[in-house]
Amino acid sequence: MTRRRRRKLRGILKCTAAVILPLIVAAGARGAKFAGRAVKGEALIMDSTGSAEAPPKEDRQEVSRVTFPELPDESIMLSQGYGIEDESGGNGELLRLPSPLDMRADNAGDKPYPSHWDMGDGEIIRTTYGRYSGNAFFDLEGGGQVNNKTDIPNDELIRESGYLPNFTVEDSDEPLVLLYHTHTTESFEPYVREHYDSSFNYRTTDDTKNVVMVGDAIQAELEAQGIGVIHAEEIHDYPSYNGSYGRSRETITPILEKYPSIKVVLDIHRDAISGEGYAYQPFVEVDGREAAQIMIISGCDDGTLGMPDCMQNFHFACALQQKLERDHEGFTRPILFDYRHYNQDLTNGSLLIEVGSHGNTLEQVQYAGQLFGRSLGELLNSMKRR
Repeated sequence: MTRRRRRKLRGILKCTAAVILPLIVAAGARGAKFAGRAVKGEALIMDSTGSAEAPPKEDRQEVSRVTFPELPDESIMLSQGYGIEDESGGNGELLRLPSPLDMRADNAGDKPYPSHWDMGDGEIIRTTYGRYSGNAFFDLEGGGQVNNKTDIPNDELIRESGYLPNFTVEDSDEPLVLLYHTHTTESFEPYVREHYDSSFNYRTTDDTKNVVMVGDAIQAELEAQGIGVIHAEEIHDYPSYNGSYGRSRETITPILEKYPSIKVVLDIHRDAISGEGYAYQPFVEVDGREAAQIMIISGCDDGTLGMPDCMQNFHFACALQQKLERDHEGFTRPILFDYRHYNQDLTNGSLLIEVGSHGNTLEQVQYAGQLFGRSLGELLNSMKRR
């Protein structure tokens, strides 16, 4: 049985248990008042600042849904994530996911992740990017910055950054978020060390050690908050790197046509910040753990890219950036707003997310994915019509 099928079966069993076990408990001698406590995943109430808090005891609801609609054709590889039950600490805590160092792929593909490492001949520079200065950068009111690489004046973009995202969020079981990977094989360092092994080009078809693993972490946190997610795992950059964006577009277009409920489309990558003989490891400490810093890329149309509504994606990027920075100051690098396409014409909630760089470790990027997923889920839940 493949890992994907095992995940699906595990998810079904967990969801079934999540519904049946509370009823059994409620029927016991301790009474029905304990039934609600047996159901995991209590709903969150968003306050005016966007932070999450546990709802008052009398308002708590039993939550046993997060159903997945019929998935697209099996030729499109989809991830069922880690599941949403039994792994959460509750009260807004992150899920407890297995370490990517311990995970093993059923099929590592034609380019497996290295099983051993040389001492290394390049230096890894650990750093934390702070606030940037210069005419290209401006601050967002709620936290974070924008790196404006376009001809649009900063004053105009500052005004645009104050607009809400240009889509609404319904309380529905239909999928709301689509995750995919144009450069699916992008990979990372195994653990914190001083030097890297230049014989490894930081690409692997092992989806427990590439950006698919990061997408799984994001998906798990979104699902834990009741957000429906489709995660396309299909490899688009191997064996050929050229044409990756065309191939990823062919993957996601039929999904969007089948599920018009999808509003947020995120292409999850990792950056490559390096020079001759060195690679950077941008990280920030959050709650005693190291997370890779992330960067949002929002494309702008110079009149030749076919994205007349690109500013709508920018509105979403700014809302998300400010939410991430409110939750974890220093977690993000500035939004890159530049003349780039990246298939962002398909929805007005389409962004490219760089989770760390190739110098970051597997555990740093998994943790960053979880933090990102939790903040995104809280943002989307706060946008639901009440």
